[in-house]
Amino acid sequence: MASNPAQFELSILLIDDNQARAESIQSALDNSRYCIKHITSPKFGLLKLVDEFQPDMIVIDIESPSRDMLESLHTISAFNPKPVVMFSEKEDTETINLSVKSGVSAYVAGDTDPARVRAILDAAVARFDAFQQLRQELDDTKQALEARKVIDQAKRLLMEQSGMSEQDAYKRMRKMAMDAGQKLEEVAKTLIAVMQNMKLG
Repeated sequence: MASNPAQFELSILLIDDNQARAESIQSALDNSRYCIKHITSPKFGLLKLVDEFQPDMIVIDIESPSRDMLESLHTISAFNPKPVVMFSEKEDTETINLSVKSGVSAYVAGDTDPARVRAILDAAVARFDAFQQLRQELDDTKQALEARKVIDQAKRLLMEQSGMSEQDAYKRMRKMAMDAGQKLEEVAKTLIAVMQNMKLG
């Protein structure tokens, strides 16, 4: 039986230079799965903080995100993705779009209502999980297409050089893969390299 993700505690790195506001958010998350492990100022490097504390989630409460912060979030999204919630006073479309493109899962403009914080984090985690699943599915599809191209190329070369039918060439490759305990794609790459070298020779 699968575990319910809601049962797991999520550690949070909170970026906020307003102590009272940070305490308000912390209070709003009492008795929930969200646990603020560290509170720090936006003036410290975000990448270094994430590397040091390894949070499950980042919550940023700030007047306006700087270019450096957005670039850091973009790097995190590319190499170490995690849910990011940003509370900001900036309500302009450009800032919101830039933040979302940088990897922010939920952007909340205007004053933060402590009563809504937990629901906002829940929504951000759900959106992040859905996005990661979609990203994985796209990666899997891309890899499958690339593998198919390699297999088809090896099959064509085998047909050309051995005079085999398409079905026989595929059967030969599949048997080679089974005998070697390798994936069909790996065998195809080896065949392509060998046969291309033979042509050059």
